[in-house]
Amino acid sequence: MNQNYDAYAVAIIIAFGALIIGGLMAAAMAFGQSDAFFFALGAAAAAWISGYAVFLDRPRTFMVLVGLSVVMAIASTLVLAL
Repeated sequence: MNQNYDAYAVAIIIAFGALIIGGLMAAAMAFGQSDAFFFALGAAAAAWISGYAVFLDRPRTFMVLVGLSVVMAIASTLVLAL
């Protein structure tokens, strides 16, 4: 496997799964919004799994999982905002 793919996959797992969506989960817990927390948790799980799709060289699976993660993160943000 190309080493560049491995670096991108690790960056995706760390950036989306841990940092960005983890902050959204923390905000949901701080405001007591369980629905927003579960949307953020689903977004984090989809983003985390999408890193493995890069490892396995599955571009369509990667696109679907990242799209699912984005939609769930937006839903979590909307629940927090409204």
